[in-house]
Amino acid sequence: MTRVLFDLCGIDEGLRFSPYCWRVRYALAHKGLEAETRPWRFNDRAALAFADHDKVPVLVDGDETVTDSYAILRYLDRAYPESPLFGDALAEGRASFLKHYAERSLQPAMLRTIIMDLLNAIHPDDRDYFRNTREKRLGRTLEEFHSPAKGLSQLDAALEPLRGRLKEADYIDGEAPAAGDYLVFGSFMWARCVSSADLVSNADPVYAWLERMLDQHGGLGRRAMRITDIEGAYR
Repeated sequence: MTRVLFDLCGIDEGLRFSPYCWRVRYALAHKGLEAETRPWRFNDRAALAFADHDKVPVLVDGDETVTDSYAILRYLDRAYPESPLFGDALAEGRASFLKHYAERSLQPAMLRTIIMDLLNAIHPDDRDYFRNTREKRLGRTLEEFHSPAKGLSQLDAALEPLRGRLKEADYIDGEAPAAGDYLVFGSFMWARCVSSADLVSNADPVYAWLERMLDQHGGLGRRAMRITDIEGAYR
């Protein structure tokens, strides 16, 4: 049986930058499960028609098709209970909070910092779609929204709860990473893959956690293609 994960790609098929797909890639590695990561682009709606869905990640696992990153993590724990991602109902409640924290506090600040880098990392055929949908959502042009100074200041404030936790333990989930770590770390992989911006100081406990996360699962995150690896080829 071959598992397939439909995974957002950018200007190069090897550039995989979706924060939601990175959550799933780390969760699969946590479980020791292999999957074919199939590149998908914003305008490739037909490729996901079978799932009655228009966004990635989409995981196909035998007869099961699961959409939405958080739902996929929950599915993996049900289908493959060894090496749990959540552990119990209390852990799942905590992870749900961290999902919303990443999406509503961290990602908006990161986006304000990296949005123009992100636009350049997207495949040229997808850039009009990205610009039109994001500008409608933001209520302004990408250029007007882009403000690295404001974004970094916003991110610095948003990271305070995470700093507090990481002064107590090496990982959000304790001695080893699990769902909570992956739900938050996916946002940092998104920024790392598309931008060279320094989001946190190397003296920050969050930076040390990021380094540990990059090394997890055989250096899964550290091996990932970054825009800085390929930008010269697409000028």
